[in-house]
Amino acid sequence: MSQLRFEPVPTRLRATLAGETVLDTHRGVLVWEPRRLVPVYAVPVEDLAPEVVPADPQPAPPDLTALPRLLGPDTFGTHTTPGRVADLVSGRLRLSGAGFLPDDEDLSGLVVLDFGAFEGWLNEDEVLVAHPHDPFKRIDVLASGRRVEVRLDGTVLASTERARLLLETHLPVRYYIPPQDVRMDLLGPSTTRSACAYKGIASYLSTVDGRDAGRDIAWVYPNPLDDAVRVRDHLAFWNERTDLVVDGEEVPRPVTPWSRPEEQASAEPDKLEFG
Repeated sequence: MSQLRFEPVPTRLRATLAGETVLDTHRGVLVWEPRRLVPVYAVPVEDLAPEVVPADPQPAPPDLTALPRLLGPDTFGTHTTPGRVADLVSGRLRLSGAGFLPDDEDLSGLVVLDFGAFEGWLNEDEVLVAHPHDPFKRIDVLASGRRVEVRLDGTVLASTERARLLLETHLPVRYYIPPQDVRMDLLGPSTTRSACAYKGIASYLSTVDGRDAGRDIAWVYPNPLDDAVRVRDHLAFWNERTDLVVDGEEVPRPVTPWSRPEEQASAEPDKLEFG
């Protein structure tokens, strides 16, 4: 992830703003800037309805030594390859910093777009959620009869022999547990939601005692996308924030961008996992 990478998109891409289609192209490119976890779309400037206007003045380049090793989809404004930040202007609407014009000659004539700045996206006729799909990412769901137990500060939150293991490229294994095997009396709904391009919209649960360690400790996909249909209505807990025991053996907590800040800070640089 230390180099600029790109890959042609062989399908039709469309994007909307204020209910209008402002992008319709068959010439899209997936771009991974250095340190970028997920790709973003770049498209020919002429295929985009809003005008691409380089920002004035240009923001100062980021201090790469101060950046996280890995950047998520919500950090579009941080660019790790040379280029010019641009605004997208359509009538009175101005999307500040929603475009980026890389200096790389292979990407000449293309503007990289902030996925989240647009109202909606279609890949062919399929709705996209959260960010572009990565063609080098895979999800598998495996049924397992192993004994899985989840504890938080000594309290058992779940115990099952019916877990479904979700394996997603670059992520720790997630153990999805049927609600019948979860102490639902210890959990309550949270207002937190998150979006995954492959799994859909997740709803979160927190422990009812209100302690900080139990906030948004678990999540569920009630209406998952295709890749996650087999974990519908099952609960997963953060491996990073709970004690996971599989067949009697405690699984070491992974250190990821979702770990507690103090755990990330104390991790050795080569021990930080990512998603």
